Amino acid sequence: MAIETIHEAAQVGRPAPDFDMASTKNLEKLDENVRLSDYKGKWLVLLFYPLDFTFVCPTELTTFSDRYEDFAGVGADVVGVSTDSAHSHRAWLKTPKEKGGVEGLRYPLAADITKEVSRNYGVLIEDKGIALRGLFVIDPEGVLRYKVVHDLNVGRSAEETLRVIQALQTGGLCAAEWKPGQETIKA
Repeated sequence: MAIETIHEAAQVGRPAPDFDMASTKNLEKLDENVRLSDYKGKWLVLLFYPLDFTFVCPTELTTFSDRYEDFAGVGADVVGVSTDSAHSHRAWLKTPKEKGGVEGLRYPLAADITKEVSRNYGVLIEDKGIALRGLFVIDPEGVLRYKVVHDLNVGRSAEETLRVIQALQTGGLCAAEWKPGQETIKA
């Protein structure tokens, strides 16, 4: 089955599409948006996912949360994004993990209810109004450095995302399966 998405503005090596979305930064009041400019000077992982209260999504979001200190250790932050509302995000964040929730998540969830951000990043499934599993790494200057988009059935790897950020931070040429601490390729 083909999935219909539209042209994407998000291109590696170019400035990341700007965003300003309602979020769960302030879980009780839901009055603090997330903006690309909030992360200037830091690496940012934008983690698009289809819907709150689903099956694969909580495994991904909690995996990235479990590794949050590792992301912070390399100067990176994480923001989860779906087309659900901030109110839905809050309900999901207040639901215990054993009941299908993501209680205790260590980073905010952003609400792309207009679907503009998902569209700009090329992950919106237009006929369903939800996002594919898109992962975008944005550098401290706001330039998109890495993107990967998965089908709805396959979750992403926090380990691989950390490896890619660390490889990008070397500024060098990193071979396949390069790991932190290994030499880069000398050209």
